[in-house]
Amino acid sequence: MDPSRLTRTVRPGDLTKKERYQLLTSLVIPRPIGWISTVSSEGLANLAPYSFFAALSASPPMLGVSIGLRRGEPKDTLRNIRDTSVFAMNLCSEDLLEAMNATSGEFDRSVDEFEVAGLTAEAGKVTATPVVGEAKAVLECVLFREVDLGAAPNVLVIGEVKAVRLSQDLEVDPDNWA
Repeated sequence: MDPSRLTRTVRPGDLTKKERYQLLTSLVIPRPIGWISTVSSEGLANLAPYSFFAALSASPPMLGVSIGLRRGEPKDTLRNIRDTSVFAMNLCSEDLLEAMNATSGEFDRSVDEFEVAGLTAEAGKVTATPVVGEAKAVLECVLFREVDLGAAPNVLVIGEVKAVRLSQDLEVDPDNWA
C-alpha cells in the first residue's frame, strides 16, 4: 500500500468518550463477549457481560479484563473480586445471546442475574465462584493483580486461570487443544 494513502490521523483527545469507545470497538475485532461471574462475601451471585477481555499469557495462563466504574464507584463485579479474589470468565456462544442481553442492565446488588437470564449457576470446580452451566467454555480464575489505568474510569484485573471447563459439545482435539 502506498504510505501516502494513510493520511488520516485521529487523536483520542479530539474525540468524545463515546466516539473513542466506538473507534476502539470497531477496530479491535473480533472482540469476545463473555460473562464474568463472581460471588460477594455475603454469598450473593453476580453475573455481568464484558467484552474488554483477552488472554495475556499461557505460562502461567492469565487473562485480563477491563472493568469500568459506575458513577465513580466499583461495580459489583470488581467489588466481589476484591473481596473474594476469585472470578470466572464464561464465554458466550450464539445460542446464549438473548441471555447475555438480559444480564446487561443495571441491577441492584441483591438481584441474581443468573435468575434474570434463566441460566444455571453451577459451583466452580476449583474456585468458590458460580459459573454459567450453559457456557461452552469457562475459565476459573484467581486474582493475580489489579492495575490502575490512571485517568481511565476502568481497572485492569488480571486473573490466573486455575481451571478450564469445556462443554462436551465442543469438538476439541486434545493433541493440540484446537
